[in-house]
Amino acid sequence: MTFLQLYIGPLNPTNILDPVIKPFLRKLKETMAIKSIFIIIIISIITSISELYALDPSFLRLSTSLQRSSFPQDFRFGAASSAYQSEGAANVDGREPSIWDTFTKQYPEKISDGSNGDVADEFYYRFKEDVAHMKEIGLDSFRFSISWSRILPRGTVAGGVNQAGINFYNHLINELISNGIRPLVTLFHWDTPQALEDEYGGFLNPQIVKDFVEYVDICFKEFGDRVKEWITINEPNMFAVLGYNVGNIAPGRCSSYVQNCTVGNSATEPYLVAHYLILSHAATVQLYREKYQSFHGGTIGMTIQTYWMIPKYNTPACREAAKRALDFFFGWFADPITYGDYPKTMRELVGNRLPKFTKKQSKMRRKMEFLWVNRRVLIGSLYVQKGFKMFYYT
Repeated sequence: MTFLQLYIGPLNPTNILDPVIKPFLRKLKETMAIKSIFIIIIISIITSISELYALDPSFLRLSTSLQRSSFPQDFRFGAASSAYQSEGAANVDGREPSIWDTFTKQYPEKISDGSNGDVADEFYYRFKEDVAHMKEIGLDSFRFSISWSRILPRGTVAGGVNQAGINFYNHLINELISNGIRPLVTLFHWDTPQALEDEYGGFLNPQIVKDFVEYVDICFKEFGDRVKEWITINEPNMFAVLGYNVGNIAPGRCSSYVQNCTVGNSATEPYLVAHYLILSHAATVQLYREKYQSFHGGTIGMTIQTYWMIPKYNTPACREAAKRALDFFFGWFADPITYGDYPKTMRELVGNRLPKFTKKQSKMRRKMEFLWVNRRVLIGSLYVQKGFKMFYYT
């Protein structure tokens, strides 16, 4: 197993990974037959460097103490985006709405500034300029997601394939490669075509698995000769919880006692959605391995967002509570694609609300070649008295 190692702050070479995540990765290494684990560093800086310098000039001296040479030679620096958040061009060149287009317009109060993705960052029009910036700052890779409804506006091949959408992603991939930047592709970042949501409820219906495989088949065929790392689904646990339990992201479903949702069932729908996301992932990996991997030579896996749970007290009850929390947050998706079933604690506590895998479906174990772990933890806060906070999330 190969790790991309994470360094935080001005560190010496022995200070690899913070002590909280070390046991988490060690456990993964012991139990999962996967080739690599990627750790995403998400750094949110709520001001400009010039403002930081004005507040405290020592910040600049600290920042320059960490250089590329401080990292291992095979450490890859990159950036990431999602289609709806960056592309814009929501209503041009054949693209039709996703659930996010609908959600942001129906519930603008659930978006912090009431905006939507019609324009966004205009990445659809400005990707060459953005790639040039990536090259200038020295990025090695760029992870982006493909908009399902830009490729298949109605969600299915029968509804028509949009060549303009395929052309856009071909141009983007070629531009990245010509600038020495490795493309990493996420196939699904929470933007189900609205047509499928209207037709049968999207990921609440098993039909979604077949339609998802149709969609990814086109992606593998059109882009697989140049894309060597595929992520099937980004943070499926967050999509299931936030979209179907809390209702504060698309499609905005939840029970009325949870939020101001007009439809949904927070007790059952997150588990159904998770089930069909897992089956979609497994079917996608199987398709890639059987049809494309031998001559494309790529790898495929899933991204799961998680936290490491620590017992509040060193007691059996607290240790069990921490393990249970990790099962519900991480094991919910990691266990089925590793062992073929949900964690035992989930089976016991969720009962009949948790769907069951058939014997054939349970054979999906080992349906990944890498696991991409998104871990967000607040580890720093500066300048609180001056009304400024700087947060590092990993």
